[in-house]
Amino acid sequence: MERYKILQELGDGTCGSVYKALNFETNEIVAIKKMKRKFYFWEECMNLREVKSLRKLNHPNIVKLKEIVQENNELFFIFEYMEYNLYQITRARQSPFSEAEIRNLMSQVLQGLSHMHKNGYFHRDLKPENLLVTNDIIKIADFGLSREVTSGPPYTDYVSTRWYRAPEVLLQSSSYTPAIDMWAIGAILAELFTMNPIFPGESETDQIYKICSVFGTPDWGMLREGMNLSRLNNISFPEIAPANLSIIIPNASSEALDLIRQLCSWDSLKRPTAEQALQHPFFNVGILVPRPLLDPPRHTRGPKLELSLWDFGTEPDDCFLGLTLAVKPSVSNLDMVHQVSSLDAREENLVFSSGFHNPSDHSGWWPLHSSNENRNDLSLGSSFPSSYMVNSQVSYPTIGFPQSGGGFDISSLQHSNMLDRQLMAFSSPCEARFFQ
Repeated sequence: MERYKILQELGDGTCGSVYKALNFETNEIVAIKKMKRKFYFWEECMNLREVKSLRKLNHPNIVKLKEIVQENNELFFIFEYMEYNLYQITRARQSPFSEAEIRNLMSQVLQGLSHMHKNGYFHRDLKPENLLVTNDIIKIADFGLSREVTSGPPYTDYVSTRWYRAPEVLLQSSSYTPAIDMWAIGAILAELFTMNPIFPGESETDQIYKICSVFGTPDWGMLREGMNLSRLNNISFPEIAPANLSIIIPNASSEALDLIRQLCSWDSLKRPTAEQALQHPFFNVGILVPRPLLDPPRHTRGPKLELSLWDFGTEPDDCFLGLTLAVKPSVSNLDMVHQVSSLDAREENLVFSSGFHNPSDHSGWWPLHSSNENRNDLSLGSSFPSSYMVNSQVSYPTIGFPQSGGGFDISSLQHSNMLDRQLMAFSSPCEARFFQ
C-alpha cells in the first residue's frame, strides 16, 4: 500500500471505509475500500462475495475492481475512481432531472444489471448511494450483499436499504429472486422524477404501508406463498385503493409511469427483467428512423450503365445479362442508335437502362461469361421472342457458373469497349430510364 497516498475519506459503512487515493506509480486517482475485519488467509479473501462477483463481472456500467491487496491482515480493494454517487447529484440539483436525463441514467443502470443477472448474480442493495457517476456515465457499485442467482435459501432477512426493499423481503420470504433488484430500480426511477424517495418508510411495517398508499392493498392471499405468515398476520391495514400515480409524479410521461407500475408490482413474477425493461417504450421514444437513401447524384460525365440479371431458366446457358440502350426521348429516330460508335462516351445522350417493358423480338442480349472464358468469344446473343422476357424478382445466390477466376468478369462490357463494338448497334422499343 506504499504505492498509494490517501487524499480524503469518501464514506464509512458497516463493512469498510472508502478513501480517495493517488497511485504514485501511475499518477492515477483511485478509490480504496478498506475492510474493517481482519483477514488472515488469502483464500478467505478470494471467497468473499464481493470479490467473486466483481472478478466475474466486466461491464462499462459496473464499477471496475482494479486490484486486491492484503497487508498486515488488512484487506484493501482498489477500485476505479468515480466522482459522485446518484444520491449526491440528486441532492445538489436545483431543478428536477429532465426525462431524457433520467432515460440515459436508467438505461445504463439496466444494462449493467442485465449483465449482472445474466452472469448469475443479483445485487440485493441497489440504491442511489450505490450508483456512482462521473460526467454522464453511471456504474453499479458496492457488491458486498451480492449473491449468486443459483444459491438456495435460507436468504438473509436484511438486504438493501429499507426504502428500496421489495415487498417479499419486507415480508421475510424464505426465497427471493433477482426481481428484488427490479423493484429497487422502480423505486429509484420514481425518485429521479420526484427528487424524493417514493416509499420513505420509518419502519418495515410503515414501509409496507407506504407501498400500499401508492399501489393499493394487494390480495394478501396471493402473496402468502413463502412469506412469514406470522408477520403477515400482524399487518392489519384497511383496504387502500391505488393512488393516481400521475398526481404523485406529475412530471413523468405515461410511458415512465407505466414502467414504474410494472417494476413495482406486488407480484415479483410480473416484474420485467432488466433486459425486458430496456425494451419498454419509455426507453424507445424519440428514436430516429433513418431517412430513405437519396437518389444518387447526377454525374456530368460518362454514360450511365446499369446491369440486371434476368432469370430465364434453370440451366446455366439459359441465364443472360440483358442490356437495353436508350436515347433521350427527344430523339425520335431510333436509327440514331446505330451511330453509337461515333458518339463521344462523355456525352449524356446515352443511357443504359434495365427497364424492360414490352421489348420486341429484336432486342440484343449478351450471355454471362466467367473470367476463365475467352473474352474475344463474346458475341451478340440471338434475339429471343417476348416469352423469354420475364422479369424475375427472385435473387439467387448462385446460378451454376464456374466460380474459379474470381467470379463473373464484366470488364469487357465497360463503355470504353462497348462503344467500339457493333454489338451495341441495335434497336428496341423500351422505356428510357434516366438517372438523377
